[in-house]
Amino acid sequence: MTESRNPLRILAPDAAVPVIARELSRRRFLSLAAVVGGTAVLAACAPGAGSAPAPQATGGDLEGDLSVYTWGDYDSPDVVANFTSELGPRVALDSYSSNEELIAKLVAARGTSGYDIVVPTGVFIPQMIENDLLTPFNKDLLPNLANMDPAYLGRAWDPSNDYSVCKAWGTTGFVYDKTVITRELATWSDFFDAAQNEASGRTSMSDDPAGIIGAYFWANDMDWNTEDAAELEECRAFLVETIAPHISAFDSYPGTNAIPQGTQVLMQAWNGDARLGLLESSEPDRWQWVLPGPVTELWMDNWAIAAGAPHPEAAHAFINFSMTPENLALNLDYIGYNVGGKDMEQAAVDAGLEFTDMIFFTPQQLESMREQTLNDSQTTRVEIWNEMKAAAGA
Repeated sequence: MTESRNPLRILAPDAAVPVIARELSRRRFLSLAAVVGGTAVLAACAPGAGSAPAPQATGGDLEGDLSVYTWGDYDSPDVVANFTSELGPRVALDSYSSNEELIAKLVAARGTSGYDIVVPTGVFIPQMIENDLLTPFNKDLLPNLANMDPAYLGRAWDPSNDYSVCKAWGTTGFVYDKTVITRELATWSDFFDAAQNEASGRTSMSDDPAGIIGAYFWANDMDWNTEDAAELEECRAFLVETIAPHISAFDSYPGTNAIPQGTQVLMQAWNGDARLGLLESSEPDRWQWVLPGPVTELWMDNWAIAAGAPHPEAAHAFINFSMTPENLALNLDYIGYNVGGKDMEQAAVDAGLEFTDMIFFTPQQLESMREQTLNDSQTTRVEIWNEMKAAAGA
């Protein structure tokens, strides 16, 4: 998968937009500014930007249907089935592969997408709010917000949770084959050292400019949101000239194939996907998961309601239903990411959930995680990513 080196306004309501967006990877959420040529572009995409429509749900009867536009395989089938069984609305799930695809669909539809619930990653939410792509919650209809851990509420993109609430969150680390790399790896510097040595030619990195470029800044304990041209040039030189020749693949989902099949020795991975790989491997003890120091990333996907949602009562009911302790547990077990509920770690351990240390993190580990922001360096970041892939022959 590649992106044009020239800014491309994929948020414009163009017939080609969905095709382009489907080519983007699962959680490459931080490439938006580069793709559209700057963080302010959304302001030109929708009329009436900045005006917040009133909540459309009042607590009336639930509609008979509900349409959810979300990431693929991101909801427990039991939660969906139980919602219909207990409350009535039939749920239709449709999936996208990137935030870009989601936003392109909503912008093109101008409130007539037919979708009720959407699940954007946090960094996109302020621009979506500004451009009337989301409907504010009627929080009177979401009493189960009380079941959410305050640590995952009030994020910078929506401080009062007026438009969004945590669906799931995770981080980025790496997995290595202990039968090949016999020393302990603990940091992003270790990752890059092993990539050039024991794992040369058998190392994969995420198909994601954010994670790849982030890893360089994390290894050097630098601000990964930097816009400093000299720092970005040093990043480019290291990744393109030093690391790229050792990279054999750019794969955002090593847990699907590479870990179970043992096709790589060292793999950058999101925690939930890495956990899936260990669960699917016939030799889980062969692999070591690392949450690397000194810093790494934090991302969060969020429940939200699309502007013009045709079934707002059912949308609120489903989000509220998903935040019961029982359903939070079902979703956590199914997707393998922290879903933000209170007091879930001990319950997961007591239930015998495997590799819980890949879902729940210590306060010290959380202190090492940093969120990314959209800024004017995104075009440069995507260019570095493209150059690195070209240098690797990918």
